Amino acid sequence: MRSIARLAVRAPVAVIIAWIAAVIGLQAVNIAAGPDMRDAFSLDGADSQAAYDLLGESFPELAGDVDLLAWSVSDGDVRDPALRDAAQEWLAEIAAVDAVATVVSPFSPQGAHQISADGTIAYSQIGYVDTAYNLDIDGLEAVGEVVHAAHGSQVNDTVMTVGLVGSGASRLTDPEVGVGELLGVAIAAVILYFAFGTVRAATVPLVSAIVALGGSLAALGLFSQLTPIALTAPLLSVLLGMGIGIDYALFIVNRHRTALRGGMEVRRSIVASITTSGRAVVFAGMTVFISLTGMLVPQVQFLSSLAIAAAITVVFSVAASVTLVPAMLTLLGMRVLSKREREVLAASGDASGSGTASQERAWSQEAQSGRFASLVERRPLWASVAALALLLVLAIPTLSMRLGSTDAGNDPAGSSTRIAYDLVAEGFGEGSNAAMVVTVDLSSAAPVTQDAPPQALMELTGALGDDNSVAAAMGPLVNAAGDAAVIHVIPVGGSQELDTEQLLERIRGDYAVTADTAGFPTHVGGAVATWSDFTDRIADSLPVFFALVVGLSMLVLLVAFRSLMLPLIGAAMNMLSAAAAFGVVVAVFQWGWGRELIGTGDGAPIEPFAPLILFALLFGLSMDYQVFLVSRMAELWHATGDNALAVRRGLAEVSRVIIAAASIMVVVFGSFVTSDARVMKLLGLGLAVAILIDAFVIRVFLMPAVMRLLGPRVWWIPAWLDRVLPHIDIDGTAHTAEAPGGAATHARAPELVGAARQ
Repeated sequence: MRSIARLAVRAPVAVIIAWIAAVIGLQAVNIAAGPDMRDAFSLDGADSQAAYDLLGESFPELAGDVDLLAWSVSDGDVRDPALRDAAQEWLAEIAAVDAVATVVSPFSPQGAHQISADGTIAYSQIGYVDTAYNLDIDGLEAVGEVVHAAHGSQVNDTVMTVGLVGSGASRLTDPEVGVGELLGVAIAAVILYFAFGTVRAATVPLVSAIVALGGSLAALGLFSQLTPIALTAPLLSVLLGMGIGIDYALFIVNRHRTALRGGMEVRRSIVASITTSGRAVVFAGMTVFISLTGMLVPQVQFLSSLAIAAAITVVFSVAASVTLVPAMLTLLGMRVLSKREREVLAASGDASGSGTASQERAWSQEAQSGRFASLVERRPLWASVAALALLLVLAIPTLSMRLGSTDAGNDPAGSSTRIAYDLVAEGFGEGSNAAMVVTVDLSSAAPVTQDAPPQALMELTGALGDDNSVAAAMGPLVNAAGDAAVIHVIPVGGSQELDTEQLLERIRGDYAVTADTAGFPTHVGGAVATWSDFTDRIADSLPVFFALVVGLSMLVLLVAFRSLMLPLIGAAMNMLSAAAAFGVVVAVFQWGWGRELIGTGDGAPIEPFAPLILFALLFGLSMDYQVFLVSRMAELWHATGDNALAVRRGLAEVSRVIIAAASIMVVVFGSFVTSDARVMKLLGLGLAVAILIDAFVIRVFLMPAVMRLLGPRVWWIPAWLDRVLPHIDIDGTAHTAEAPGGAATHARAPELVGAARQ
């Protein structure tokens, strides 16, 4: 780290030019190659995947995704000639789009059931040539333009309300960075200004984060040439990159400013800041990186691509913090301090020195912010009990978390997908938005004709139709080769209802067993079936996921701080922070508390992948603050051997910057609640709440209180383990010697000892 810092200090202009050239070069190559962002979602070995595979082989005309174009009239009947002609014009325009394979009109014999009983609502099935995420976006946009033009049109004073729902429609509404997210960045800039008191210092973290984000997005686009990257991955990169990019640079800039106020020379201060806080940033980035590897455990391409996107963002953010930031600080020189701070230094004659007077002044400034630290130190037991009580109360809703499917019914009111969903539900029942497709393999039976399906298949269709949870069972439809058949099942309830999930279990259980006994292997596809299989896959991977994320993070902290207690305390508190954040997410998105405030739909199950993404990010980001806080305490402990002083002084120094950094992250993450996408709202709120809890309750309240209660025991490590573990100097002391018996003793830096005695 010292060599990297010296290089940036000696050639700051070259470092800055290299970063600009690298980002521009990556962006140019990415644009030339053309990023290939798409949601490749498959569940190898799952029953729903077997259904889709059979459809692709035996029913290629049904293998593409299907959207529903729904419309209603304010007065009259959709079958009236003028209204029918208007609808036929839309359907003809849509049928002419290359990406569209079929359009089933409600005015054709095949679509006669697609008009509601009162004639006020109708829908058309739009079949695509492929799955929506493999289609050219231009083709989907052409369909969307027709729908947009048709919405609100008038025919003979009759207003027509039009919407589009389905996989293609959902791709048209993929989340993008909007005004809310940009406002969050602007507020973050204001917080930086108040934290540093100067525009120049506030600019450094922002520039570092933006440059790193530009490079990571370009690298992500290039990576999409090798493996499918989810459509939401770039937005996740923006969310994470602005949060940690600003935070990492903030800690380094703060450490540099503290050293300058203490009278240290600019270049020496930068090198010292990178050697200490910069090293902590690298370790913090490692913990986030390790946490993200847990998302690879379920072996789902969608999750893996999000993990890759986040990991790339972390790498660029760390790299910019330890190279670009010191280069910018070198060019700024003393101007990184406010005018008043420079005047005070000049008046004292210590602007370029490092004498005892300036050192005492720096510590007295920190002491002013240490009153809260002293309060925690005086009442550590009560502080611990109060913090734990708050966390446990917030975590209570987590116990009732229900993982499952969500649908367009949770989209913002007034959106095209929500309009279509509501129209279909109103005119044809909730279950019309939760259709299942039952595929039957007939290859082992005697040749079957389309006009004479096997009796067992007819009985299966009849049994499904007689189920109390089934509104209609249509089929069986046998393919031309006579080796496969499909049955379309329309549930009574919507995809989010427990009754629909139980129906799926019965189809795969009792009904499928009957068909299998007759020699016809049966599988179930559809959104409900896919979400169910996805949830099961996530649940099966959780033990390995938690063991990997928690275990590896604890190992990193064990090596970094050479203490048995600190990794255990850190992991336990991170779990509490995650549980409290999950509790808030469940209360808002599942129970529906305060949903009007953030513009989400009615309460619904939590998406099965959301807890994994949240936990991986939360655990990594929480470990960031653990590293930043404890690394400074470790410096003081190694310098003085006084645990009480190390906790008090470390908290006094770092708490202000942790609160400032956390405030920025809360604002950036919280701004994503303004997104139209439910998933981004959920992730934004979950991350914002978790960081708020972690910084304001755990790191500056519970963690110091527990360390004070444990005393010097918190730094204990067995001598044999200390010998086995590699020695990594995270706190920058870099002075170790072997004591009798093998325990490491730290040589105490004179300047730290002097500072600690103040």
